[in-house]
Amino acid sequence: MAAVLAGLLALPIAQAVTRTIFDRGIPGAGPFTQHLTLWVAFLGAVLAAREGKLLAMASGELLRGRAKALARAFAAAVASASSVVLASASWQMMAIDREVGTELAAGVPVWIAQLVMPVAFAIIAARLVWRGAETWRGRSAAALGLVAGTLVSLRPEWLEGLPGWPGLALVVLATAAGGPIFAALGGAALYLFLIAGVPAAAVPAETYRLSVSQTLPAIPLFTLTGFLLAQGRSAPRLLRVFRALFGWMPGGTAVVATVLCAFFTVFTGGSGVTILALGGLLYQALRADRYDERFTVGLLTAAGSLGLLFAPALPLILYGIVAQVPIRDLFVGGLLPGVLLVVLMAAWGVRQGLRGESRRQGFAWREAAAAVWEGKWELLLPALALALIFGGFATLVEAAAFTTFYALLVVTVMHRELGPRRLAATFTECTVLLGGVLIILAVAMGLTSYLVDAEVPARLLAWAQQHIESPLVFLLALNCFLLAVGCLMDIFSAIVVVVPLIVPLGLAFGVDPIHLGIIFVANLELGYLTPPVGLNLFLAAYRFEKPLLSVWRSALVPLAILALGVLLITYFPPLTLGLLGR
Repeated sequence: MAAVLAGLLALPIAQAVTRTIFDRGIPGAGPFTQHLTLWVAFLGAVLAAREGKLLAMASGELLRGRAKALARAFAAAVASASSVVLASASWQMMAIDREVGTELAAGVPVWIAQLVMPVAFAIIAARLVWRGAETWRGRSAAALGLVAGTLVSLRPEWLEGLPGWPGLALVVLATAAGGPIFAALGGAALYLFLIAGVPAAAVPAETYRLSVSQTLPAIPLFTLTGFLLAQGRSAPRLLRVFRALFGWMPGGTAVVATVLCAFFTVFTGGSGVTILALGGLLYQALRADRYDERFTVGLLTAAGSLGLLFAPALPLILYGIVAQVPIRDLFVGGLLPGVLLVVLMAAWGVRQGLRGESRRQGFAWREAAAAVWEGKWELLLPALALALIFGGFATLVEAAAFTTFYALLVVTVMHRELGPRRLAATFTECTVLLGGVLIILAVAMGLTSYLVDAEVPARLLAWAQQHIESPLVFLLALNCFLLAVGCLMDIFSAIVVVVPLIVPLGLAFGVDPIHLGIIFVANLELGYLTPPVGLNLFLAAYRFEKPLLSVWRSALVPLAILALGVLLITYFPPLTLGLLGR
């Protein structure tokens, strides 16, 4: 599986090099790169299912004892039923393309690339049943989902004409019980299409369409960059750099933690890798400098999602793909809002440093120069990515590949921190995370397709124009809605499902599409901190081994601070549009 991700890295680099040297690229490089992304998504999802790492709402963790066991079996049954129907529908789609004789490139049939979809869904269904319970009785109950999914696949007409709410309620309950998010979105899409008499193959068709998007490969590549940095010793080196430069300030260590988390989140995409990878290191640094525990946990929980507005953050790339707006403009538009949020969090750290008894270290030119020299390779990484993207030297995907290759050289050649075995393990671990995220995006496209076919965006627009007159009121309502979305959904699936609904609304109320995108990402960033089920809250509770209620209390102050920042971003458009000259 790591070999597939390595191929995804190598092909765009080879394409860029051959195009530069020979003035022509590799025939079929684009389609092959896109379909390698499809394989990374589904093979990674199989690995994630095997290891129990498919992304789910953490609300299921609130249950205990017998209630938790019953909830797990119920969630596994519903999720496995959705997976079986998705496997059958993917097989139907593949069979159609095989019959038509569609080619991928260089004479390779497209059905060979698509074969990974039904196989992966079938394996995931079986793994969900196996992991859905710890006893044979529980697994037998969960296996009822396999039976139900098979019956629906064989007799889809049984669902035609049924009301929508029973199936959707079942999916919602299963998700609340801890079922994987991909099964919720895919199950909802399947049910809605089937009761409308539309073949289930409509869902995997949309899944396939997104998976082979021209710019989507940038997401797994930049994610791999973040993983490589996290697996090496880049974090301690950067911590030394920022402490040498800012440690003399009141609250200097808190400022350093904020900036370092934002740096890493740019490449990890707010997936929780920042908290898991840096949490232990920064927690120890803050506590050693006598910051109180509540402040430390609150700061790191909040800082784990900072950086999503800086280029080349993954949510900005995905938003540009879905909303069909220039990704470069999103990168530029997100710069000042991203700085604002980092400054607000850093200011909280300075205030804590002034009020408390935290320690500072004096500024020393020799230490600063030595730290910068030691961390020079990591410090050059964002500059390389931005130069390739904005300098026109490479496409977005090629720039992502070169950035990843540079990070690979840093940890294997410059610092010699990852040998072949650890490097292979890093690629595999990254593939697991990517599978959990990309499969959500893939099936979410099916639900989005149904919403568009059902004219939901047009109905929302008509309702909003009838009941909301002021653009300011619309923006406030949008903030509240997105905060709830960010609390309940991961940022990637929220982009795929919600963005097609709000873009027409924003245009109708005169909101610039770039400004709307930055508002969206900023609100979803805030949603990671929103009780009761914000993702960062559960990750922080796990990483710092703290009770969930304690983490909730610790996150209230940074939640309020970042909410202020989101309001400033929303109601002061020049912050986003000023650098674009709009």
